[in-house]
Amino acid sequence: MMRRPMQAPPMNGPRFNEWIQSPRVRVIDHEGENLGVMYTREAIAQAQEVGLDLVEVSPNADPPVAKFLDVGKFKYEAQKKANLARKTQKTQEIKEIKMRPNIDDHDYDTKMKKVQEFIGEGDKVKVTLRFRGRELSHGQLGMAVLQRVASDTAEIAKVEAFPRMEGRQMLMVLAPK
Repeated sequence: MMRRPMQAPPMNGPRFNEWIQSPRVRVIDHEGENLGVMYTREAIAQAQEVGLDLVEVSPNADPPVAKFLDVGKFKYEAQKKANLARKTQKTQEIKEIKMRPNIDDHDYDTKMKKVQEFIGEGDKVKVTLRFRGRELSHGQLGMAVLQRVASDTAEIAKVEAFPRMEGRQMLMVLAPK
């Protein structure tokens, strides 16, 4: 009867016990003591005497570093750490502020407070200037409003996309510095 060589199962996470492919490993026991370099089979036997698994924690080292750990607990801790990192990461959103070319000062100030709030939170801001009817023939008014927005936010934001016309509206994108 011919035996096939044992293949590593399709697994995620570190290799452990008989799936460690290196013949020799640097071993660290369950108390954090460095036991030195030894044969993998010998290390697995010592780990099983303690009731733990031999887990490869640094496979790229020469020789690889393996620890006496409980594999299930190790995977669970790694998954918790990954979930926490994913939860705390901030995604940058694009917020939109809509204005008109003949916007009044108070309305402009209110919109600018919102722009500063969004940029302070780390989001990008898309400023949209919508033209109606004959306002379209006075593009310079819209350009003046957007230049005023850019100059008012110069300390906290940089212009990522300069003002451009798209149909009946003029767009500009601001990003935090």
